[in-house]
Order: sequence, then structure tokens, then C-alpha cells
Amino acid sequence: MTHPEAPHTPARTPLTRDRILEAAVGLADRTGIEALTIRKLATELDVKPMTLYHHIDGKEAVLDGMIDLVFTEIALPDEDLAWRDAVRGRCLSTREVLVRHPWSVPLMESRRSPGPATLRHHEAMLACFLDSGMSMQLTAHAYAVIDSYVYGFAIQEANVPVQGAAGDEDVTRQIAAQFAPDQYPHLVRFAAEHVMRPEYRFGDSFEYGLDLLLAGLEAAAEAEPR
Repeated sequence: MTHPEAPHTPARTPLTRDRILEAAVGLADRTGIEALTIRKLATELDVKPMTLYHHIDGKEAVLDGMIDLVFTEIALPDEDLAWRDAVRGRCLSTREVLVRHPWSVPLMESRRSPGPATLRHHEAMLACFLDSGMSMQLTAHAYAVIDSYVYGFAIQEANVPVQGAAGDEDVTRQIAAQFAPDQYPHLVRFAAEHVMRPEYRFGDSFEYGLDLLLAGLEAAAEAEPR
């Protein structure tokens, strides 16, 4: 007499720290960082909240790990390039990553327990400046100014109402309609002659501004006493 086989139950994917962090990043990408809680993360992974604590020590540790995961996506400066080209490539990569994870921008430099990817990134950037011959003071200025620009642009890009995408022309018209031409002639002209043009893209200003910064830093480095 044969017995029917028991239905096959797919093996549950083991819960690991990496899997928890990847799920947290995905959840933040969809719902924002403010909505991220241990309970919601557990629901996302189909486990009990207390189960997560076997792998990670609370929400702050989750945030630390999430930011380190974001840093793994950012390209390190290319050691084979001159410092200006290497930093430029890294900044372009940073912007691409922050567009994917806009929630991460305010947290990028706020963590008190930075992970290995974060530390490796900072080490590579400092080496890029210092090994080029920049002084410690100019290196400090360069790193602070460049990251302030990249992070600041990312925040503005994530929140500005008009990006230059399809449909933005109507948004621009609605905003511009609130400007009295006799009171705000430059705003009206700027909207009509620039923002409402089909080729307008807010993000086009990123590389322009980055190149201005890099040119200024390059001039400052060349002016330093040797």
C-alpha cells in the first residue's frame, strides 16, 4: 500500500544580518526612512520582531548598516586617475546612488558607528587628496566643500517640484501663475525662458557646479607652497 507524499514545503531563506539590511534599504526606498520601524521590518521579512534582535542590535544598528550598504554602491576614486578626475567620478557615482536612495542623504555623515565600507570610502578620498600633495588644511576644506555640495544638491534635487520631466511644464505654469509680472519680472522671465523650455533639466546643473568647485580647488592646490 502506498502512502501519498506529504506536500513539499519550500525551505525558508535563512535570516541573516545582510538580508535584514537589504530588506531595510528596500523598505526605506519605497516608504521613506521615517516609516521604518523594527516591527515593519519584521513584517517585511515575515518574522517576529524579536527574531531580528538575534542578528542586529536595534534600530540604530540597522541604520548604521543601511548607510554602510549605501556606501558599498558608491564607486571609490580611481587610483589610476589624477585627483581631480578621480574625485569627479566618485561624485557622479555618489549622486546616482543618492537618487536611488534619497532617504539616506541626511544620514550619510551622521552615524557614530561607521561600517567598513564607510571607513574604506573616507580613507580612499583622503588618500586621493593627500597623495596629490595637498596640505592637510586644504584637504579638510576640499572634502567638506565637495560633500556639502553633493549632499546638498541631492536634497534639493529630491525635493524641487520642477525637475524638467514630462508633465513638469504644467507644474511650472501653475507656480508661475502666482507671480505678478510687474512685481516679479525676473521670476516670470526665468520660468518662461528657461524652466519651461523642453530641454530644461534641473539635474544638468550638477556637473556644472561640480566642475566649478574642482577648478577652484585645483587652483588652490597649485597655489600652495611646496
